Amino acid sequence: MQKPKHHIFVCTSSRANGQQKGFCHSKEGVAIMSRFMEEIEERDCGGEVFLSNTGCFGICDKGPVVVVYPDNVWYGAVTPDDVTEIMDTHIEGGNAVERLVI
Repeated sequence: MQKPKHHIFVCTSSRANGQQKGFCHSKEGVAIMSRFMEEIEERDCGGEVFLSNTGCFGICDKGPVVVVYPDNVWYGAVTPDDVTEIMDTHIEGGNAVERLVI
């Protein structure tokens, strides 16, 4: 198994039964996930950057939530338009996007 340099978790409000409903889902969590998939593919960094959708992190008032490991950086109120900046600044540049950090 290849160990990624970064693992990005995106709350899509997935439930154990497969349903997607909740705050992050209603606030474009799935679109954020799709945008990350596009960026990772376009940058050809799929071997270094893994992407997973998650269920609720329990801080819905901060959502949509994106977490980047191993850096343990939590982003809140993320929009699909923020994904390019997260990829440029954090994933490729090594610096957190401070305006989104929670």
